[in-house]
Amino acid sequence: MAAVGPGPVATREYVPGDAKETKTKVLESGASILQSFAPVNKIHQHLCAFHGYGHDMSRQVEAHHYCGHVNEDMRQCVIYDSDDANARLIGIEYIISEALFMGLPDEEKKLWHSHEYEVKSGILFCPGLPEMAEHAELAKVAKTYGKTFHFWQFDRGDALPLGPPQLMMSFTKDGQLHDKLAKDVEERYGVSFAAKKKKRADMKGPDLGIHSLADYWEKGKGFQTVVKEM
Repeated sequence: MAAVGPGPVATREYVPGDAKETKTKVLESGASILQSFAPVNKIHQHLCAFHGYGHDMSRQVEAHHYCGHVNEDMRQCVIYDSDDANARLIGIEYIISEALFMGLPDEEKKLWHSHEYEVKSGILFCPGLPEMAEHAELAKVAKTYGKTFHFWQFDRGDALPLGPPQLMMSFTKDGQLHDKLAKDVEERYGVSFAAKKKKRADMKGPDLGIHSLADYWEKGKGFQTVVKEM
């Protein structure tokens, strides 16, 4: 078996393990017909965005969110490293309204990030969605807060999900997102973040402004999880 520790950036093609057997494929096909996938079928939205590690925002990754509404104030998302059929499931994000965020304890607020800049700058978008529909949906997202954990540090070369989950943050100002990462996505999807930014000038963030405890990494201190024997 190939090494699974840190190294050159691991690709999906080199995840350790044998190719799927015919028996496995047959069982999958049967299960897809006979079993209920109600929670998964509630996913209705694909958002492409970028995340940085809460303790080291220089480490940045592309993140494809597949989201479903729990209700009008909360949606939950599974995150993949791409929108390919063999994409790696790398994390989860919970997105809540300003009203729910304001009800959180102050220590909890420090684990959440705002979405206003992400949306208004154009770097968060809905691949393939018509512009009018995208604009209406993201105008809501601009007012929300998110809490994100990634389980698979593929950017450091991990071929499997290793170590504790990592708290992730989003970007809040121009110049923070790596140009190469942004341009690669723009070219791949045929979009212009600058053009989207102009068309989103009318959007507003949280009604009370972004809370001072959100995006806590901006204060020069970042939170991150560790494994501790109890």
